[in-house]
Amino acid sequence: MKTTLIQYSDGGWTNHTSPFSKENPKLVLCFAAKEMLKQQPVFSSLKNTYPNATIALCSTAGEIFHHRVLDNSIIAAAIELEKTKICTATVNISDHRNSYEAAKTLALQLPPEQLSYVLVFSDGSMVNGTEMVKGLQEIVGEKVLVTGGLAADGSSFTSTLVGLNEEPREGNMIAIGFYGEHFSVAHGSGGGWDMFGLEKEITRSSGNVLYEIDDKNALDLYKKYLGPDAEKLPEAALLFPLAMTIHGSTTPVVRTILSIDEKEKAMVFAGDVPVGAKVRFMRSNFDSLTAAASAAAMHTLQQKQTKPDFALLISCVGRKLVLGNRTEEEVEAVAETYGEKTVLTGFYSYGELSPLNEGGACRLHNQTMTITSFYELP
Repeated sequence: MKTTLIQYSDGGWTNHTSPFSKENPKLVLCFAAKEMLKQQPVFSSLKNTYPNATIALCSTAGEIFHHRVLDNSIIAAAIELEKTKICTATVNISDHRNSYEAAKTLALQLPPEQLSYVLVFSDGSMVNGTEMVKGLQEIVGEKVLVTGGLAADGSSFTSTLVGLNEEPREGNMIAIGFYGEHFSVAHGSGGGWDMFGLEKEITRSSGNVLYEIDDKNALDLYKKYLGPDAEKLPEAALLFPLAMTIHGSTTPVVRTILSIDEKEKAMVFAGDVPVGAKVRFMRSNFDSLTAAASAAAMHTLQQKQTKPDFALLISCVGRKLVLGNRTEEEVEAVAETYGEKTVLTGFYSYGELSPLNEGGACRLHNQTMTITSFYELP
């Protein structure tokens, strides 16, 4: 397995790690600001550069380019797989009743024999991430690892773009299945957020729309909590997420707001916020976020006892807003954990897809640094 990173500028691609023949890559993962994907002929340019590759494109809230975090750029990782087969699938949410049904249709397109891992990129504005994950896991089963992320649009939360072997568009979900005994992955996810205040209960919600906490309007409660920052909603909510623990689980997941509905006095989240779930407010600081990113990388190393050839980093736009001009520190912390030989790329997202570190089925996370490390065995 070999990986090279490239960056688009002035109408062409520049190699930033060791290049190899353009005929060899089997897979290209491209991450870019939404406006750049709309303005530049990114897909056609990649297809001309790597004619034999499957090409996946995803809009972002920032691009991770080895040790650096970029904005308004176009980057890609070209991956050469020597012994691993891949199969791909795509659906659009507009052609299905809901995210759950769309995800099942997506997963059914992947042949199940020798399927070892599924990488998923999805629209981040129109898709309910929780329902999507349920649909995927129902078809592929819990023994097949699923990771990935929801596309982003900076901090504007307007619309996102995803594409597979075509120009990206709104509403797409794509899946890339990896096959065979020579391919292996490890995963890790870290938050670094601290819970505070009393635990409260969701008393009225519908899917990913939250109306009431402890029988009080959730939006009013949240605005009271935010104080002057309430005028900056929904962006300000990324700085103060909710820790949510559902019935039957002891490990919370993090939820952040995608949008607010002032007329309905409701908040819309990237994933489900079910009635009866317990929630607490959260906050963080620079050091704890960076330490959590490093811990996520270390967790992948503990699974394999060797450093990977390539690692995909998907972090959250909320972490980027908190870290500000220190955002690169969490990526640098991951790079220091892996060392120079591991190629890193990824993006800042509206949601991260991964099992909990303890294992189990894939879950939708917010506000985490989620890492998938790739290995191709002899």
